[in-house]
Amino acid sequence: MSELHNEVSELERKSATAARLFDIRRIIGGLFVVYGIIVTIAGISPSDADLNKAEDININLWTGLAMLALGLFFLGWLWLRPTPPPTEDPEGE
Repeated sequence: MSELHNEVSELERKSATAARLFDIRRIIGGLFVVYGIIVTIAGISPSDADLNKAEDININLWTGLAMLALGLFFLGWLWLRPTPPPTEDPEGE
């Protein structure tokens, strides 16, 4: 019985680690940061045609910075409020 309990505890620990690893905030934040960096780099030196198309607003730069800020917000949220580990269930249930 003790061996079975140890095996169940080990599987619960691995499950909690996987849940923290694949937290949706980490995935969304990471993607927004990566895409934000790419779009911001594209907006640093826009062409005249791009600016004329967007009525003289550097839309790539502003969108890239907004995406970067949103991605950092999600990653900061994950860092400040990590996923809590699962609580132990009573053995009677």
